[in-house]
Amino acid sequence: MKLDFTRWLPAIAKDRRTVLSIAGVAALGGLAFGPAAVAAPVTSGPHEGARAAIDLATGKGRQDVTTGEGRQGVTVESGLTTGTPTTEVPAGKPSTDDLIPRGVEGAQSRVPLDDAQLANAKEIIAEAKRSGVGERGAVIGVATSLQESKLYNLGHLGAYNDHDSQGLFQQRPSSGWGTPEQVTDPRYASRAFFGALKNVHGWRDLPLTTAAQTVQVSAYPYAYAQWEQQAADIVQQLW
Repeated sequence: MKLDFTRWLPAIAKDRRTVLSIAGVAALGGLAFGPAAVAAPVTSGPHEGARAAIDLATGKGRQDVTTGEGRQGVTVESGLTTGTPTTEVPAGKPSTDDLIPRGVEGAQSRVPLDDAQLANAKEIIAEAKRSGVGERGAVIGVATSLQESKLYNLGHLGAYNDHDSQGLFQQRPSSGWGTPEQVTDPRYASRAFFGALKNVHGWRDLPLTTAAQTVQVSAYPYAYAQWEQQAADIVQQLW
């Protein structure tokens, strides 16, 4: 049953505007969802139920990114989609110093990416360009979404939802981020995130986790740092 679920969840996210709603998925996938985490005033990291579904959707634990060998039908395509760190800077792309000027903080995490996640990352990066926050802002945005939703455009999770948090950045309509329809529109959600980021004094010179946390007010303030390297790799390749 779990294998069926891992194939089904990414499949419905091929369009970057598709909203993944996991309400009722416990019955479909035979999953045991844990209790929701205590919500922060604005947003927080994905709760246990969302993490379980996201981990299954991303194939966590089913792929060896060190050897590059797929397991249980997982297809290994490239360093970007498998989560393997990149070693070369593509021509015409931003440098590592531009993307991670302070260096990464602490142990880093990586997840394989499917087409839906890549499409959402591209939307975040495109909005970073439009809003003027540049490469560094794009890294902060992608890292934040990796933490909040693993780059999936999550809809309302029913009884397992963290209050009314939704979308790529788990923004809460009740906290003024916009309507449910707006915060689950990747372009709108990215624009709202970067608009708030630009109001953070000196955000370009702050550690990533500080800049992200000032916007998100998460219950897990140090969790964003673990995604900085993968976010930089994604931005470097997709910029």
